[in-house]
Amino acid sequence: MRFAVTILPGDGIGPEVMDVGVGIMVHVAQGYGLLLDLTTKQVGGASLDACGLPITDDTLEACYGAQAVLLGAVGGPRWEGLPHDKKPERALLRLREALGLYTNLRPARVYPALVEASSLRPEVVRDTDLLVVRELTGGIYFGKPRGYDHDHGWNTLVYTRDEVERIARVAFQQADLRRKHVTCVDKANVLESSQFWREIVHEVHRDYPHIELVDLYVDNAAMQLVRNPGQFDVLLTQNMFGDILSDVASVVTGSLGMLPSASIGDEHALYEPVHGSAPDIAGQNTANPLAMIASVAMMFATSFNLPEAAHLLEQAIEGTLSAGYRTADIATPGATVLSTSDMGAQVQEAFDHLVQTQPVSPTSGLVESE
Repeated sequence: MRFAVTILPGDGIGPEVMDVGVGIMVHVAQGYGLLLDLTTKQVGGASLDACGLPITDDTLEACYGAQAVLLGAVGGPRWEGLPHDKKPERALLRLREALGLYTNLRPARVYPALVEASSLRPEVVRDTDLLVVRELTGGIYFGKPRGYDHDHGWNTLVYTRDEVERIARVAFQQADLRRKHVTCVDKANVLESSQFWREIVHEVHRDYPHIELVDLYVDNAAMQLVRNPGQFDVLLTQNMFGDILSDVASVVTGSLGMLPSASIGDEHALYEPVHGSAPDIAGQNTANPLAMIASVAMMFATSFNLPEAAHLLEQAIEGTLSAGYRTADIATPGATVLSTSDMGAQVQEAFDHLVQTQPVSPTSGLVESE
């Protein structure tokens, strides 16, 4: 099988974690007999410096023609003074809108080996395994009119029935694969748009009666995430709330460097670590590549339809952490602190060991070495 993948390293630590991610992606693909056609393009600040735009039509065309897009990170202080529509982050909004990436999946899992790395007490974060399902192409980030003048600033929060229905179905389908519980997060006590959102979600729920559904206001959801994150399975929410809550979830895991994500539409998919460009550590080979590796695992599960490969990659990450290996952001007393590239090599070694020692399913697609 052959797949086209567009690589967007971006800014700051993006190229460093991308090097690790692409290396592991190619290595795993070879083991499963996949042929990857890789195309690398500039995005964000790197694109601004080269072309004067945060993303070019040429880059968008490369993304249109790919089965999957892998993104590093965009942005940094050197571009903060630019007009809003020229900032590196505008590339993300244009990508999401142009590719129709209306679903954002952000898992937040606390690995047993990292319960001490969280800023919260171990007994609070232990066994946390949740998924934020965020609507990604509607809501206040895309609503019109928007703007500001000397005396006012305004944005428009709008959702259509179709937008809410399709993201609600994604949430219930994801819950069906997990622990069959959805928390609908909104602000229905204040916002009419949230009242509309909640009504549509409950209508869709009728098609999934075996899934438990509860409603939670977003302010309470934020408090509950840091008080008792283990109570959550799937959190379904609109664009801005999901943006905020998924970052809150990073506190639970101990580091933004641990959170992968997938942005999925009907025809396209983009995978990226949740962390930013971290310009303060760029070029030092100290960034945590595990979120990028976990994003690659999501790519194998979703775009390549190889859930077994994804599972083995996730096991390799967990095994590497259990063996005491860390990057600086998640370092604990007595741990072996590795560089970005060395952490990638360690995960790849753990993956190879799992492949050699675990029985292979007849449908796994693994190609036996000769």
